[in-house]
Amino acid sequence: MALRPVQVNIKALDDAAVGRFWAEALGWGVSSEGPGVTNVEPLGGFVWPDPVALCVDVVAVPEPKTSTKNRVHLDLATSSAAHHAELVARLRDLGATPAQVGQGVVPWTVLADPEGNEFCVLEPRDVYRDTGPIAAVVVDCVDSRAMARFWGQATDWTLHGVTDDEAVFRSAKGVGPYLEFLRVPGGKAVPDRVHLDLLPYPGDDQEAEAARLRVLGAVDIDLGQGDVRWKCLADPDGHEFCVLAPS
Repeated sequence: MALRPVQVNIKALDDAAVGRFWAEALGWGVSSEGPGVTNVEPLGGFVWPDPVALCVDVVAVPEPKTSTKNRVHLDLATSSAAHHAELVARLRDLGATPAQVGQGVVPWTVLADPEGNEFCVLEPRDVYRDTGPIAAVVVDCVDSRAMARFWGQATDWTLHGVTDDEAVFRSAKGVGPYLEFLRVPGGKAVPDRVHLDLLPYPGDDQEAEAARLRVLGAVDIDLGQGDVRWKCLADPDGHEFCVLAPS
């Protein structure tokens, strides 16, 4: 039994507008599974769930983002200095704005989407040359080793390395984006605006998977979701995530 990360969930006041931004940013298309949800997925006959691709689901909520930095963000990959400059300029034209998160002088560019969700456009790095447009999903945490233990058992992704400062995962197939837990000072202050959605494999039981995660240290959370088909949980560091119903 194991779960697979299948999408990044972003909350927004205007899901359609934010969804269009991310579709343009990633070079993907948009669809909608229902009112208040904009699905951002790769083009070219993409079929969800893909074994390695992480899609973006933008979900409408009534609350705007606070000024607190998101604990989860996307890093976008670039292939050259020219590509980095072109992508940053294009994102600015689409409505992205510069963001200060205490990064100082760094070779990457920190931006925020039209509703303030922070993300990074990385300088070219060999490690991300085959990831697709999303280089990594980056998660701030208090204890990277604890995150390595929990997420290493919660999902079927491979742990590529762990130190006191970071834990790095990637699909066992060796392609697609990375999942990186970075140790930062301070814990959770506000509900997560961005989170991961996990999906059981066909034949696996959603409730059994949720029970397994509770044994590993996850807890049930009430976000006002009501009666829904997915399970809302938080990992031992307080990061919210959902276990979707098997497809």
